[in-house]
Amino acid sequence: MPGSKREDNRTRNWNFVVYPDSAPENWREIIDETRIEWVESPLHDRDIDPDGEPKKPHYHVTLLFPSMKSFDQVSDLVMGELFQPIPIKCMSVKGSIRYMVHKDNPEKYQYDWNDIKCHGGADLDSLCAPTNTERMILQREIFGFIRDNNITELADLVNMAMDAGYNDWLSIIWNFSTISITAYIKSLRYKQREEE
Repeated sequence: MPGSKREDNRTRNWNFVVYPDSAPENWREIIDETRIEWVESPLHDRDIDPDGEPKKPHYHVTLLFPSMKSFDQVSDLVMGELFQPIPIKCMSVKGSIRYMVHKDNPEKYQYDWNDIKCHGGADLDSLCAPTNTERMILQREIFGFIRDNNITELADLVNMAMDAGYNDWLSIIWNFSTISITAYIKSLRYKQREEE
């Protein structure tokens, strides 16, 4: 139709599901050969369908191309080489990665964030960097933990976060709030000495 805008089916990022029982054994190597960045979920082997039946085990994959790719280009890889269902446009990389562990779906099985795998140089921390609001929420959690657990040294807080696998806290501590957290710990320590 003259003057109508043709729908663009291209995007840089695509999602799809891999079912291990129908994928080639070397499916990861096939994707790696494209030399693109991509992210792989933990194996979803505890998902339940709406009828309460176990879902077929699968992985969620997000492909991160450096330029726009059409559905046909991506389906050549996903459907042609990997024999997997139709790829879909990724509307949010961060949202897709969070879904890989059901981070925003507490009613679903919670997979381990540390089991997400990045390939081709993909960087999970930068892909899932917290928003200002999320940073404020995490900072509040950290300050509350410091207060409630009488943390008197930054090293104790960092060690606890590392041992517990609190990577989101570590990111906040190292990248955003080292000065304010250190100042808060020192202030609490000084206040305790004053009270004694």
